[in-house]
Amino acid sequence: MLAIGLTGGIGAGKSTVAGLLVGHGAVLVDADEVAREVVAPGGPAYRPLIDRFGPGIVDEDGCIDRPRLAALVFGHPDALADLNAITHPAIGVEMIDRKDRYAGTDDIVVMDIPLLRDIHRELLGLAVVVVVDTPTDLALHRLVELRGMAEADARARIGSQPEREARLAGADLVVDNSGDEQHLKGEVDRVWALLVELRRRADPPVGDAQPAD
Repeated sequence: MLAIGLTGGIGAGKSTVAGLLVGHGAVLVDADEVAREVVAPGGPAYRPLIDRFGPGIVDEDGCIDRPRLAALVFGHPDALADLNAITHPAIGVEMIDRKDRYAGTDDIVVMDIPLLRDIHRELLGLAVVVVVDTPTDLALHRLVELRGMAEADARARIGSQPEREARLAGADLVVDNSGDEQHLKGEVDRVWALLVELRRRADPPVGDAQPAD
C-alpha cells in the first residue's frame, strides 16, 4: 500500500483531481466525508459538540446543522479551537482505520485532506503529499462563477486558509490546475505515473527483490 496526501485550497479543483485518481484505480479516503460521519447522530463528536455549542446547532431531524455551527465559529478563534479539539481526533482515528484496511495490498490510497499539515504526514504515514495548485484569482473566479458564492464570502474563505505558497512549500508533487479540463487530465496522468513508479520501488515484486548480503 502507498498512502498519499492530497490537498489544495478552496476552488483549486481538489475533488476533481481525487475523482480522476480514483478513475486510475486509487482508493479514496475523504476527510470531508469522515467529518460528516463523526458529527452524525451516534458519531463520536455528536454529543460533545452539542454539549459545547448548545442544542441550537441541531436541526429538526436531530442532525447537527453544519452551516449553523460554522457560523458560530467563523471569526471566533476560541470557538474554532474548541470545535477542532472535538472533531479532529475523531476524524483522525477514523481516517487511520480506513487507511489501515488496505494494509498489505498494492493499492494507492489517496487521503483527501483540505487542510493538510505536517502532522498528518507523520500520523497517517503519508509517503507523498500532492498539492492541487491554482492561482488565487482563478480560484476566486471559480467559486463565484461556478459555485455561485458571493464574492465577499469567497474571498473570506480563501483568506481563512493557508497561503498558496505555504501549501506549495509542503508539496512533494504538484498538480497544476490553471488550464482547461484536458490540461488537468494530463497533469493527473503524469502524477499517477509517478505514484505507480514510487509504489513499485517501495514494494518491488518478489522476483525483483535484491538478495541479502
